[in-house]
Amino acid sequence: MTHSIPISPIESWVHKKISAPGARLTREALTRYQMARVQETLDHALERSPFYKKAWRTFAGKKIKAPSDLHDLPFTKPEDIQNAPLGFLTVSQDEIARVVTLNTSGTTAAPKRIFFTEEDLELTVDYFAHAMADFVSAGETVTIFMPGDKPHSIGQLIRDGLNRIGVEGIVAGPVSDPHKACGLIANTGAACLIGIPTQMLHLARTHRKSAAPGQNIRSVILSADYVPRSMAQAIESAWGCRVFDHYGMTEMGYAGGVACRGECGYHFREADLYLEIIDPASGRPVNDGEPGEVVFTTLTRKGMPLIRYRTGDKARFSPHPCPCGTVLRRLDPVLGRTTGGMSLKNGSVLTLPELDEALFSVPGLLNFTAELSGDSENKGETDILRISLLTVPTATATARYTARQQVAHIDTIIRAMDDGALSLAELSTDCRPRGTTGMVKRTFTDNRSPRQQIWKR
Repeated sequence: MTHSIPISPIESWVHKKISAPGARLTREALTRYQMARVQETLDHALERSPFYKKAWRTFAGKKIKAPSDLHDLPFTKPEDIQNAPLGFLTVSQDEIARVVTLNTSGTTAAPKRIFFTEEDLELTVDYFAHAMADFVSAGETVTIFMPGDKPHSIGQLIRDGLNRIGVEGIVAGPVSDPHKACGLIANTGAACLIGIPTQMLHLARTHRKSAAPGQNIRSVILSADYVPRSMAQAIESAWGCRVFDHYGMTEMGYAGGVACRGECGYHFREADLYLEIIDPASGRPVNDGEPGEVVFTTLTRKGMPLIRYRTGDKARFSPHPCPCGTVLRRLDPVLGRTTGGMSLKNGSVLTLPELDEALFSVPGLLNFTAELSGDSENKGETDILRISLLTVPTATATARYTARQQVAHIDTIIRAMDDGALSLAELSTDCRPRGTTGMVKRTFTDNRSPRQQIWKR
């Protein structure tokens, strides 16, 4: 069968890494490899990791031959790492090349510390070299608007991967000055940009294709955050390019999966990670096509292996083959967090992704914050939703009007307002000079209880 869309280069890379026979990778060969690696990871962790040795000691001798054999294994939870990060190490601290400290959005919990050896970081560089081959060619330039000021930071790992395929990677760091950033893009003639979604939207809406960025941008890869489809479409429209989504987290080794040219979900580094989708309430696996929580097991991590780690992210495996024709599984775009929505007085839950999809389609919008508070005049029986918009200077009035219309058409909000459980306050707007971007993460804050909750993106 021929495909008009090239097969994701991740497939041939995975095929080579697992040394599977045949001209093409097969799902059966990949599953056999993954189960063997899960077994090795489990045995290694039970022998060398203080956490797994103590907490999972009853699973010593457990045999993993099929995916169903994993289902009675416990989960590794974020709080396990928060409580005792050194307990996950299976090497001496002298072998650790990079330590990343992660603060947890929405809680006051202790931060997580994630450890990498040189070999672990090499796996990530190797992945970036092959994954990026779908978007750029030798001799081109990529501007990387990701953290890159420390050794082995994500920006440097992407750059190193690009260099291996003859592509120049310029690590610019997160955007602090959009005018300067667009000047850099124009001066380097970048064919591809990699950056944080709201920051790339800010560049696209304040410096359109006819201005500083020039005419060379073919693709933008968004990473480090959930990507609303409305945001991707706005960037595509502004710059006349294609937008692709990368899904990963530091616990995965930074890199997880990226969309191919079919733009319909992520193909994962399945030689390094085994993914499951579970019901977050029961912990049981769900069928392909059903949403649930993403869980992963590292297959090749040396310094800090993780087994059945609960990410808290909501997604689903697509039951349909990818248009590119790969045998790799396709994870549909992440739908947000399994928790993190705000419960309203009528029992419904309003989530940040719902607000994202509605608001980022508004022309001129750069970012927003939202908060829920109680209505003191109504004895707290009604919630009040307040939204503040960050806009380009020329769009303040129209953005405020359009945004209110968009928010008022969210199904969850319609039901809550019909039930008398929610009222929508007048939207406020803020437009700032070009050099002060306000590029903080968008937030959804619950001010109704004594213990404030803040959900960030």
